[in-house]
Parts: sequence; structure tokens; C-alpha cells
Amino acid sequence: MLTDYHCHILPGMDDGAPDADTALDMIDIMKEQGVERIVATPHFYAHEERSLTEYLLRREDAFESIADFSAIPNIILGAEVAIEHGISKIHGIEQLAIEDSGMILLELPFRDYEDWMSEEINAIASEYGLTIVLAHIHRYLTYYSPENFEKILKTDAVFQFNNDAFLLQRERDLLKRLVKEKRTIVFGSDAHNTDTRCPNWDVCLEVCDPEILEASNDLLKVNAEPLQEAAPIVAEEQGE
Repeated sequence: MLTDYHCHILPGMDDGAPDADTALDMIDIMKEQGVERIVATPHFYAHEERSLTEYLLRREDAFESIADFSAIPNIILGAEVAIEHGISKIHGIEQLAIEDSGMILLELPFRDYEDWMSEEINAIASEYGLTIVLAHIHRYLTYYSPENFEKILKTDAVFQFNNDAFLLQRERDLLKRLVKEKRTIVFGSDAHNTDTRCPNWDVCLEVCDPEILEASNDLLKVNAEPLQEAAPIVAEEQGE
């Protein structure tokens, strides 16, 4: 079942689909490209939200506005949670996990790595028993030093790649490396609209190894329990 693990189709939630019509058009494109299951992951920026409860209510309303009209009925709710100072301390943060999966999609800051990021990731994994999925891991190649990028790769997180990672050699090389290392990988369009950031499963389907794609699709068959024990990201030793 071709699964999009990361997209912004819920209308009015973030910088993705601005309205229901756009959302449904995006879903139509996904349907044409063969997508059968969508994980809707609107941005969650703790510093911008009045409360987690309000966010969840808005997410539910946005979902209900398209649910009866969607060309793809299998829509699962999640969130793309920005890693911020104190994010692990928000009561109820586990409600942002992908429904019935034990996985939570986290977005690293787009600046170089700092130890507090590891602390927040590890706290979410250990305190809530969740498996971490790091969103569009390939995009951090540009922002993180090689040494710090290696630290991120030392976690047992699931690594999510956007479909457009297949367009750049450096990002394809990262994918090949993680596949060779038998890391867990999932794919998503990270679609925000129907033009500049449109669904692009045609890119993935043209070049992705079918076995790798099948493993991605099958990951959501695991329900409720964490997929694996999350290992802490290795931080720099003091004095380095």
C-alpha cells in the first residue's frame, strides 16, 4: 500500500494547503500517482501554538473538512513536530504521534547541531516510548557540519526521505548508504501545494528500488508498540 509519510494536505493548518479545494486537488494528484495511504503531518511549532489541545482540535476540524470528499479515504493523522527547547516537557506530546504506530515525526532545526537537540529527542523517545522519525534527513546535509551530521545518524531513529531526494546525487548517496547500513527508511512527498511543492511520487516510483519502497510502506503495519528501542544520539564528550 503506497504510503506518503509526510505531507501538508490538511487545509489551513500551516503553510501547506490553504483551503479544502487545494487539499483535495493535492489528494487527487496523489491518487493518480498511485498513493493509497496518507499520513497527514501538519507543522507543530510549540512556540506558535496557544495549546496542544487547540492544535488537536484544529487538526480534527481540518481533517473532517475533507474526509468525506477525499479520493484517498485512508488518511492517518500525525504531525511534523519541530524540535525546540522544552518540547519533550509538553504534557500530552505523545498525541502528536502517527496514529496507531508508535512513531512520531520530528523536524530538526535548520541550523547546525547542538547537544540540546539530542536531549529533546532522547527524552521524547524514552519518556513516551515512541520511535523517532527524523523528517527529510537529507535536507540537513546543507546545514550540519559533517561531524555533527554523523552524530544525528547514530540514533536508531527511522529516517524519512522526501521524494525529491532522488533528484540530487549527494542525497541519493546518503540514501544508498543508509540502505546499505540496513537503517529504517520511509518516504514522503512533503507536499504543500499543487505547483511549487506538489505531490511528486512519480519521481520516487521511477527510480526507487521496489523492495526499499515496500519496506517503507509496510512499516505502518506495526501498531501501538514502538518499532525499536531508540538509542541516544552520541553527543560530544565534554572538553572536545
